[in-house]
Parts: sequence; C-alpha cells; structure tokens
Amino acid sequence: MATSRNFKQSETWKRHIIRQLKHRNMTQMSVFQDIINSYHSLLEKSKQRAFITKGILGTGTSPCRPSSEDSLESLKTTTGELAYQVVELQQRIQIKEATLDEQHTKLNEVQNHLSDVTSEHSTLQDRVAEVQEANRLLKQSYDALLEKHRLIDSTYRNEKSRSSDILEHMIRPKQQAAVRMNHRNERRVRAREASLHKELQMAACKKVNVDEESGNMSPPKPSPKCETSERLQRSHRPLLRSASATSPRFINSLKGLFERKIRGRSVCSSDEDHYIPIGVCLAARVPTKAIYTLDAHELGINAVRFSTSSNLLATGGTDRVIKLWDIEAGTLQNRGTLNGSNEGITSIEFDPTGTRILAASYDKSALFWKLDDCIPKVTLTGHSRKVTAARFKYSQKQVVTGSADRTVKIWELQRAACIQTIDVLSFCSDVVCSEYLIISSHYDRKIRFWDSRAATCTQEVAVQGRVTSLDLCPDHRQLLSCSRDNSLQLLDLRNSNDRVLFRAEGFKCGSDSTKAIFSPDGSYLAAGSADGAVYIWSVNSGMLEKRLPDMHSASISAVAWSLSGEHVVSVDTSRRAVLWRDV
Repeated sequence: MATSRNFKQSETWKRHIIRQLKHRNMTQMSVFQDIINSYHSLLEKSKQRAFITKGILGTGTSPCRPSSEDSLESLKTTTGELAYQVVELQQRIQIKEATLDEQHTKLNEVQNHLSDVTSEHSTLQDRVAEVQEANRLLKQSYDALLEKHRLIDSTYRNEKSRSSDILEHMIRPKQQAAVRMNHRNERRVRAREASLHKELQMAACKKVNVDEESGNMSPPKPSPKCETSERLQRSHRPLLRSASATSPRFINSLKGLFERKIRGRSVCSSDEDHYIPIGVCLAARVPTKAIYTLDAHELGINAVRFSTSSNLLATGGTDRVIKLWDIEAGTLQNRGTLNGSNEGITSIEFDPTGTRILAASYDKSALFWKLDDCIPKVTLTGHSRKVTAARFKYSQKQVVTGSADRTVKIWELQRAACIQTIDVLSFCSDVVCSEYLIISSHYDRKIRFWDSRAATCTQEVAVQGRVTSLDLCPDHRQLLSCSRDNSLQLLDLRNSNDRVLFRAEGFKCGSDSTKAIFSPDGSYLAAGSADGAVYIWSVNSGMLEKRLPDMHSASISAVAWSLSGEHVVSVDTSRRAVLWRDV
C-alpha cells in the first residue's frame, strides 16, 4: 500500500512538471514561432542545396550538360529567395527590437512619473493631515468663541431688560407727575374759563352810555359786584371804543382772547403749536414755465434746498460737492462751492438764519458749514453706513441724522458728539423733527414717531410702499410722505387716522430717495417723477394742479420751493437743474 501510494505521488509531481514544461514551451515558442518556422524552412532549403551541390559535383564530367545548367539555374533561384527571406527576417527583427526599446523607454518614463506621483501623494497626505489638525484647532476655537458669544449675548439681553425696567421705573413717576400736572392745568384752565365766562356775562349785562358826538363812553358808577368787569373793560378799552357792551364786536373780541389763552389744549404739543417759521408766504404761486436750465454738477444731483432768503439755492450731488447759486434776473449764478465730503451728498438743509448749512453724505457722516467758509466746520462721524438724512432740531444746537445702518442719532453741534442713538428695525430713508419729536421713515413701509427724551417709539404708522422722504407742513400740523407705490400721503399729526392719498396718472417714484415737499404756504405738494416731469397737487382739493414736463431727460430726484413762493427748482440724476416760475 505504501509503495503504491509513493508511486502515485511521484507520478503526480512528474506530471505536474511535464505540464509546466509544456506550458512554458508553448508560451515561449509562440513568441519565436515565426523565427522557428523560418529556420526550419532554411534548414530544408540548405539540405536541398547541399543535395543539389553534391549531385552537381558527382556529375561534373557528365556529358549531360543541359541538365546541369538547369540545376544551376534552379539553385540560383532558390538561393535568391532564401537570401531575400533572410533579409526580410532581419528587418523584422530590427523593427521588433526598436519597438521593444521604445516600450522599455516608455516603461522607464512611466516608472519615473509613478515615483514622482507617489512622492507628491505622500506630500499631499502630510499636508492634508496638517490642514485637518489646523481645522480641528480652529473648530475648538470657534466653539469656544461661540460659547463666549452666547454668554455675552445672554448677559447683554439681561442688562438690556434690566435697563428697560430701570428706565420704565424712572419714567413712571414722571408720567404720573405729568398726569397730575396736566390735571392741575386742566382745572386751572376750566377755572379761568368759568371766571371769564362769568365776567363776560356781567359785562354783557352792564349798560354803557355812548356819546355819539365825542365818541366817548360815560359808564355809570360801578357797583362792588362789577369791579372785575370794569378792570376787564379798562384792560381791553381799544376793543370797546365806539361800541356797546352787547355788540358782536365786543363778544368776538373776548372770544378770540379766550381762544388764544386756551390754545395749548390741542393734540399737538405746545411747542409745536407755538412754532413760528422764519418768513411767511401768504400764497405760493404754482409755476407754469421753465425760465432757466443748466447742468449744475459733473454727476447726478441728489438734493436741492432754498435758504430763507429765497434768492440763495444749494444743490448737492454724487460729485461730492455742494454748489451755491444766486437767483438773479431769472437765472442761476454760481456763488461758490462747499467741499469736504468724501462721497456723494444725500440731503441738504439750511438753518433759519440762512447762514449755515447741514448735509448728509454717503461717506457715513454729516457735515456742517458756514457759508463764508468752503471747509466744513464740523464733521459728525459715527454711523457705520451711509447717512441718508440730516436735520436741525428745534433749538438749532442739535442735529438729527438717519442712516442705512438702522439707527437715528442725535448730535450736539458744539462738541460734535453723539448724545443719543436710537436703534431702528429698518433702513432709515429720511427724518424730520421738532423739539422733542423725531419722525423717521423706513424701507419696511413704516413711519415711526420717537420721543427723543426717552428714545422710545411712541407710534408707528404703516403705509403702502417703501417710504423715500418726509416733509413737515410749515405749521407742523401735517406730515407728507412719498413712497415707492407711486403715491404721496398726507398725515394729520393731531389725528393719525386722518390721511389723504395723492396719486396722478404718469407719476412714478423714480428711486428710494425721491424727495416730495410742501409749498411754503402749505397749500400745494410737489414731487418729481421718473418720467422727468414735476407734479403739483392741491392740498385742499386733493387733485393734480399742474404737470411740468419736457425739461428733464432723466428721473427727478428732488424739488425745492422758495420761501417767497415765487420759484421752484427741480434736479435730476443726469446733473440738470431747472428753474420754474409762474409767468
């Protein structure tokens, strides 16, 4: 059994070796098969040649001469064919050797490139590891900063809530005191009203003798009950001359006096009721014709404003300067230039004296000039984005600015310092103000009313479109707003629900900073349109009063009306200014 098993194993490995030898023989012979076949053919032909040569030599003296000659010819032919095949095989061998050399060269190049790529791959892997480590460290730092920010934000919110509580706690006693003061004032006014009413009744019951020839009154001796009435008559004697005590003139005079004394009971504040503008326009004239046109700036014009003298005009544009113009004989004569802004001008305002000018700029600041100096006297910086509006406050010692950074700031001119910042929820496009009231317009379609003493929003009024500008009526009782829904809206400040909307066919608000204004007597509204025309509405009728076309080739950005009511100036985004007048 063991012997047979050993025999089978020896037979198995022998067969395995034979199969490997056959396989190697087949694989190696396939490469040189053509050469082997050619070699075999050469061997056969060589044997044939030797055989023929042997036959020729053996029969060299044979008398059969023609047969040997045929054999020689055949030998030559066979030899030539063999030589040709040898040459052809040598050429094929050379070609294959050249191909093999080329393949070896390419293989070496590929191996070199592979080594370079392998080296670069290892370098990139090291760099990836370094970047991943750096990212891990940055992620740790970011997480730490995020946690720190969360803690700071939580602290800020707590402090803000605490400050709001403290402010409310501080304001509440003042509000209560104000209510008590208002109550006392109301009782005092009512007592004064009752006293005046009683004196009026006593004066109406008293008879006065009038001497028609001399025009003098000879009242009878007063009784003790009528002493107060007599004092009242003596204090208002010019009102009672040549009239009886019961005449309508006497009663109307006392009523007028009484109404003047209790005038402070309107919805507006007393300071606004007593606001008296410098200069009075009895009746503004609606312009009908353009009397002068010029290219006032090198680039588009954003703002225009008349001074209180009505003969001085200021324009500001994207060329970074404010130009002053004198109106002489129906023309605009350049008076000078105010420099100092690093970007375009967005708004202009004169002070009531007409000797100082305030402007807002795209360079995140507001600038203040005196007209006798072309360099700004004060520059107010502190906003983080462009300043869209700058206005004098009621006292003229402070300035209010509105900005695209969603803040409204109050500045003290003397120190050029911001004394109060009001945070708003939206881009501020314009502001107007009185002593304690600030009104701002915004891109979120709202007009906000602020109490500057407490920096609190007292009221929000929603409109139909993005608000582009605001303007106060000369008596500070109505507010005009212009919005991107191509309309103007008039708001009664004494009753915010009382609103009037002004539209016109063809009128289109051309930009987010288009300015609309009141006439100096408050009877008309004026605004420029994207079609290059000036539209004027009547406040009383609510209808379009006049359309002034064909002088502007671009969208009108702002309109100004002189305080005398005589001239109107419109400016557009293509640097043109047009002077209009009623001709």
